Amino acid sequence: MTLDDLRVFLAVCEARNLSVVARAMSRTQSAVSQHVRRLERETGLTLIERRPRGVAPTQAGLILYQAALDGIASLDAALRRLAEIRDGDGGTVRITTGGVTVRHFMPEAILAFRDLHPEATLEFQSASSARRCIELVQNGRVDLAWITLGRPVPGIQQRPVVDLPWMLVVNADDPLAEREVIEPDDLPGLRYIAHPANSASRHRLEEDFVRLGRSPAQTVGTADWDTAVLLAELGIGHAVLPNLPRLDLSASSKVRAVPIPALTPITVGWAVRQWNALSPLAAEFADLVTAKQSGTRAKQPG
Repeated sequence: MTLDDLRVFLAVCEARNLSVVARAMSRTQSAVSQHVRRLERETGLTLIERRPRGVAPTQAGLILYQAALDGIASLDAALRRLAEIRDGDGGTVRITTGGVTVRHFMPEAILAFRDLHPEATLEFQSASSARRCIELVQNGRVDLAWITLGRPVPGIQQRPVVDLPWMLVVNADDPLAEREVIEPDDLPGLRYIAHPANSASRHRLEEDFVRLGRSPAQTVGTADWDTAVLLAELGIGHAVLPNLPRLDLSASSKVRAVPIPALTPITVGWAVRQWNALSPLAAEFADLVTAKQSGTRAKQPG
C-alpha cells in the first residue's frame, strides 16, 4: 500500500468514475484500476463496486476513504509547512469561499498580507455552497474556507468572525426605501430575488420565513449577492441580503437598505480541519481577515 495507491483511491471515491480519474491524473484507466485492486488485495475486501454509471465505494471502501483522507490531508499540510520553513516567506495559502465574498470581506486583509509577505501567494477557489467549501477543506485541497457557519461538521473546526443582520435592498425610488424597518407582514408583498439554490444563506433565510409564517409571494429570479443588488437598483425586484461590509449605501447610491430585525442574523467565519495544523502563513491570513472584520463591523443601514 503506497501513498500513490491511496491518492488514486481517494480520487476514485470522489469522482465515482475511473475514466474521469484517469484523465485528471494523466494515467490510463487500467493503471487506475490496478491501484484499487492492489488495495483490495492488501485489505482482503472489495473497496469499490462497479455500477451501470461509474463506481461507488463499498462500506469497507468508505472506512478506508475517511482514514486515507485524514492521513493524507494532514501529511500534505505538514509538507506545506516544511516547505514554508525551507523557503522562508514564500508559500501558498489556499482559500475557498463564495464567488462574491472576497470583495466584501477580504480586500484589506489581502493588501496587508501582501505587504507582509510579498513572496507568498494567495490562491482562491470559488465554490457555490458552504457544503462544497467544507468538502474542499476535508479533502485537503484548500487550507481555509470562509462560509456562512451552521451546524457542527465532524472533523471540521469552525471559528465565527462576524454576525450579519438582514436588510432589504431596494431602488431608492421604491416606496419601501422610506421605511425605518421592514416588518414580517411586509415580507409576503416582496418581489424577492432568491439566493442560489444550494447556498447556506438561502437555506437560513427561508427557514426564517417559515418560522415567521411570512414568505414572499413572488420570486423574480435567482442571483448572488452583488447581482441581487444590481437587480434591485434596476427596480427588477427586492433583495433580502446580509448587511455586507462593502455595500455602497452613500447618499448618491441608487439603492437604499432597510433593516429587517425580525430575521435572525447569520454568522460568517472560518472553517478548517485543525487550527493547530495550519501553516503559519494560512493562520496569519485567517487572523488578518478576522482582525479587519472585527475592527470594521458592517455599519447598520438606516
